[in-house]
Amino acid sequence: MSSSPMMKPGMVPPPPGEESQTFVLPPGWQSYLSPQGRRYYVNTATNETTWERPSSSPGIPASPGPHRSSLPPTVNGYHTSGTPAHPPETAHMSVRKSTGDSPQNLGSSSPGKKQSKENTITINCVTFPHPDTMPEQQLLKPTEWSYCDYFWADKKDPQGNGTVAGFELLLQKQLKGKQMQKEMSEFIRERIKIEEEYAKNLAKLSQNSLAAQEEGSLGEAWAQVKKSLADEAEVHLKFSAKLHSEVERPLMNFRENFKKDMKKCDHHIADLRKQLSSRYAAVEKARKALTERQRDLEMKTQQLEIKLSNKTEEDIKKARRKSTQAGDDLMRCVDLYNQAQSKWFEEMVTTTLELERLEVERVEMIRQHLCQYTQLRHETDMFNQSTVEPVDQLLRKVDPAKDRELWVREHKTGNIRPVDMEI
Repeated sequence: MSSSPMMKPGMVPPPPGEESQTFVLPPGWQSYLSPQGRRYYVNTATNETTWERPSSSPGIPASPGPHRSSLPPTVNGYHTSGTPAHPPETAHMSVRKSTGDSPQNLGSSSPGKKQSKENTITINCVTFPHPDTMPEQQLLKPTEWSYCDYFWADKKDPQGNGTVAGFELLLQKQLKGKQMQKEMSEFIRERIKIEEEYAKNLAKLSQNSLAAQEEGSLGEAWAQVKKSLADEAEVHLKFSAKLHSEVERPLMNFRENFKKDMKKCDHHIADLRKQLSSRYAAVEKARKALTERQRDLEMKTQQLEIKLSNKTEEDIKKARRKSTQAGDDLMRCVDLYNQAQSKWFEEMVTTTLELERLEVERVEMIRQHLCQYTQLRHETDMFNQSTVEPVDQLLRKVDPAKDRELWVREHKTGNIRPVDMEI
């Protein structure tokens, strides 16, 4: 791969409109776009690669000799065949040039390394597009504010003790929701205790003998008042029992193992993140090894320029093999890193969507049971009203005159009035 489109003797500059491919390429050449949108060219017969557009004009080589490769395209020392699986600007890869007749170019780097550093950025072992060159990304669930779209990066700890993973924030929200649900259940339990105590006091008061000797229609109404207290006590006992069975218990028992399940999710995602960190460390180690091998190759190449000898040529061959092996190792490490990041990405999407579903389910469940609470409360009010209706009816029938008649009939001592004494 050529390092840059520098003009060399006998080289024709790319014509305008090259990117539109209005010019026919020489036989055997194909053009491709790197992930960053830069066009490069591959000779499918010789596996030669170059940034410069090859020319088919007579007497003009497709690319200057020092920039051509007689080997298959080499990315980080890894030889591909045909179309490169990884174009020359693959992010986070140092691209090693492999040249044929130009020893001075052995061990040098292509523009791919510079471009990759400009187009990606690694934060806490996770690779993101660089903010300055980031292409627009389509949300996975547009317009929904879904968890799977907004929690990929880590967040600074408010206490200043490091960072908190985006998934950890989601997990904390879920566990907080579970805690709020538990506290709601405890609140309803306190409401039940109040109802039970109230019912107990009402029942006790209904047995009180105060004003038990009231007579007549007013006495009947008073007796009904006391009886209504007993009826009301029964209503509140039933209300408390229904609160326990239809509201408190479901709130308490809903997802009893929720916290345990959340910990499993946390451990699973954390393990994948640890694997990703380990793969990234391996990539950096392999990248460092490749740099050292390329430096060694370059040094031996310079020695060859000073003094030609069979021993130096043998050293160069050995250094080239080691550099190629280091490139192969880096490519393998990058592939493993990308696999680990893809796995983490897939599990993050799946798990965050599941957390989203569980949260919706929890909120809906609580809403339904609170609606049940208000319904029971309305029913209790209706039953309480029914306990006082007989009281109202009897109070409307209270008739002091009638009561007096009845009492007089029962307790009269005589209706003959006294008269004056005669002399």
